[in-house]
Order: sequence, then C-alpha cells, then structure tokens
Amino acid sequence: MRNDRRQRMNRLATSIVASMVALSALSQVKGSQPQLVVGIVIDQLRSDYIELLQSQMSADGFNRLLREGAVFDNAAFNCPQVDATSGTALLMTGAYPRINGVAWGQTFDPDKLVARDIFADSHYIGNFTTDKYSAAALQASTLADEVRIDNNGLGSVYAIAPDAQMAIALAGHAANGACWINDATGNWASTTYYPEVPQCVQSRNYGRPLAARLDTMQWQPLLPAGQYTSVPEASRYYAFRYTFGGQQADRIKRFKQSALANEEVASVAIDCLNSLKLGRRGQLDMINVGLSAAPVQWAKGGDGRFELADTYLRLDRQIARLLAAIDAAVGRGRAVVFVASTGHFDTGHAVDPKFKIPTGEFHPDRATSLLNMYLMAVHGNGNWVQGYHHGSFYLNRRLIKERNANLAAVRAEASAFLRQMSGITAAYTLDEILNNPSGDDMKAINRATVPQLAGDVTVEIAPGWDVVETQGKTHTVKHVRATAACAPIMILAPQVRAQRTGSTIDAALLAPTVARLLRIRSPNAAALSPLALH
Repeated sequence: MRNDRRQRMNRLATSIVASMVALSALSQVKGSQPQLVVGIVIDQLRSDYIELLQSQMSADGFNRLLREGAVFDNAAFNCPQVDATSGTALLMTGAYPRINGVAWGQTFDPDKLVARDIFADSHYIGNFTTDKYSAAALQASTLADEVRIDNNGLGSVYAIAPDAQMAIALAGHAANGACWINDATGNWASTTYYPEVPQCVQSRNYGRPLAARLDTMQWQPLLPAGQYTSVPEASRYYAFRYTFGGQQADRIKRFKQSALANEEVASVAIDCLNSLKLGRRGQLDMINVGLSAAPVQWAKGGDGRFELADTYLRLDRQIARLLAAIDAAVGRGRAVVFVASTGHFDTGHAVDPKFKIPTGEFHPDRATSLLNMYLMAVHGNGNWVQGYHHGSFYLNRRLIKERNANLAAVRAEASAFLRQMSGITAAYTLDEILNNPSGDDMKAINRATVPQLAGDVTVEIAPGWDVVETQGKTHTVKHVRATAACAPIMILAPQVRAQRTGSTIDAALLAPTVARLLRIRSPNAAALSPLALH
C-alpha cells in the first residue's frame, strides 16, 4: 500500500514537472521573435471597395484579414499629392516626405529640365534591364533595413513589385534583392545596387518569360456580368475584354496596369518565399510584395468601375494565395503579415458636360510662358522660369543670382501673379511652406516638401479642372478631384487578437508598430510611438 502511494506521488510529481516544462517551452515559443514578416503594400487599396465586395470574396483572402487581424479602416497619410512611391516610402520609413526624402515618384531635374524617377541613379547598372536605379534618394532607414540590421545581416530581405520605384521603396537600402517587371522587355529586372537576383527569378526570365506568355493572356470579367451587382447596370452592359498581343507597342505597360499583373507578382513572391526558404533558416526574414488596386486609366467603358470591381475580386484571390503560401512555409499564425494601402486614389475621369459641373483646363506650359513674360517685364529679358512639375513652378535660381535679384522676392512676385490665373485657387512660395506653415493645409504641404527637390511656387488647381501637360506630341490629362476614401491597414501577427478600428490613425504608425511586434528597432526617422496591439 505504501509503495503504491509512493508510486502515485512520483507519477504526480513527474506529471507536474512535465507540465511546467511544457508551459515554459510554450511560453518561450510565444515570446520568441517571429521568423518571418511579410509586407503587402497595395497601391490605391480602398476600405469601401473591400466592404462593397466582401460578400463575393473568398474566405481566405481579405475576409481572413478582417476576421483574424487587427484592422484599421482609415490610415491618414497627412500629405497632399502622395503617390504609389511616396506612399510606400512613408509606410516603410514611418516618416513624412520632408524627412524621408521621397515626395513623389518623379522629381524635376533643373539641369535637364525634365522629370526623372526619384530612384534613378546612373552609378549603378541594371540586371535584365538598361534602367539604372538605387535607393539613395531615401534619406531614412526603412523597416526592411532594420530587419537586416537586427542580426547583423544574417536575415534576408527581398521585395517584389510590378514597378521599380515601388520595389525599391519596399526593399530599402540594405535588402538582398528587389525585382520588378521591365517595361520594355517584360523581364523581371533588378539593379546592381542590391547584391542578389534570386535564382528563381532568373529561371523565370529564361524558362517562362512574360513576353512569351502575353499573347495568350486576356483580361475579362472573372464572374458573369450579372453578378457584379455593385456596378451600375449601365456600366456593365458590355463585358470588357483586353488582350496584350505583340502588335501593341505598350503591351507590357498595359499588362502591368491590369488586374492580371497581381497574379504574376504573387507567383514570383511565392517562388522566392519557397526557394529561398524564408522564415525557415533560424533568422528573421522579410519579403515585401507590391500589388495594385488602381483604376484602369485606359478603360473602354468610361468610368472603369466594372474593371475596378473585377480587380478587387482577383486581388482577393492573390491575397489568399499569399497567405496560404506563408502558412505552408512557417505554419498558420506564426508570421507577422501586414497589408496596407498607399493612401492615394486616382479617380481620373472627368464628368460629362451635360451635368453642368464647373470645369476648365489648366495648361502648365502656357502658365509657364505667361509667368516668364511677366518676370521679364519686371526684371529684364531672360529665361526666368525653368519648368513646371507636379503642381510646382521652378524658377531659374542661377539667373536670379546673376541679376542680383532677391530670390524670396521673385518667388513672392511669381506667386502673386499665378494666383490671378483661372483655375488656380492658391499659390504658396517655398519660403512660406518651409518657414511659416500656418493652418492645416500649409502644414500638410510642409510635411510633403523635400527642400532640396522642391519647386519655388506650389499651386493648387480647382476641383473639376483638367491639368493638360504637353511634351512634344504627347498630351497628358489629369482630372483634379478630391477623393474622400479610406486607406486600410491590416495586421496579422502572433498574440495580436482580432480587432477593428474605424477611427483615423496616422499611416506613419505602421513601421514602428510592426517593429515592436518583431522586437526590433523602429526605422531611424519613425518618431511616432507604436500602436499597442494585444
């Protein structure tokens, strides 16, 4: 009897010790650093479209994010004229353009008097492309950089996107590699600024080149037209169908702007995730993926809502593919995944004149000529205005210095003159923007202004107007319209419960918040305190 009692006590003690060991091990697993982080940045992603089409989406794409993740319906970027490149840079640095150096995807080159890509850099050459890029324009570290720095470069970081600018903003300075689709050849391209082009990407270029597959591709509605009930009947009366045949000179650019490009990007990202064994090497790894929910600018049906609804439904399937691949690689719920919008929305279509909405055309080239004539009348002959780009006029600062004119005074004169032009509702000098940003609008412009790259006078064009820019025989028309849409951020992470917040948060919070979940440093310009997620 005594021996039986002693044996029962020993078994109980052994069971307690085993339970304590198991709980300790479980605690260590839960408290350990995640091995994989996946960033999915989607250009022009809108909360309202996700809600509108939610019932037609799969259970494993956006609906999984809504069901299991921390969801923020409205991330404010707090900067005017943000685009895919600058929005991505803001998300990844946790800092506004004035600090991170990237105000938009293109900047004005005062020496060549043309716009150039912000990341263009002749010091490096391209892989599978003649384009030359680097991340030198980024003036702050990114979340991707901090992942690499955390373990002295032992972790791997890659970025995959349809566009070079977005890929580089996602990759940062220290990534192993960044890849995008080359506009001329359709090859997956990179730059020697980064040390690697993954073997799976090279194999895809040689074995399954996009250019060889485009002839067989076509984009048409994923579902029968009658099932797109979110689209007005008049807009879906005729089903769309787009092809990318060899006779089209711009077929690769058109493909990249179509909903089919997201599938290509997701496939390459999954190939990299699997072949590089990301998240399975004992180090914190990261892969960032750029996708698009942008409206089709060349839609045949007028406003493009039919195509946009289809884009979201197809995008949902690619999100589901990516999440499934992540689960297969490291286990369900063991990676940190964030999905974020770039925060800008390009509606792009003017309203039919029959509705009598006030409108007009603003021609920057004509405004530049008139401003130059005015300054010549005041200060004498000369080329006083170098050009216009992205809402800003650039003055000839060298000529102003040669004529011993006061730069601030000439800016003020130019601003006063431009305010009198039809279609211009406001004009601000660079001095006002940098030194006296009074009011919410001016403060927002200040945050979006990179002093070294900024124009001398920034103007605002009236809503409803078209900005018509002419370069040679090419005319570009941009319709001015404020879009009151919400940009979502969604986070899936271990120990983060499902939650949803409708109130506005600052988009710059994403980087420090993800850094906190990863237990690494925030990017060096991320000044906001991270969100406390539980």
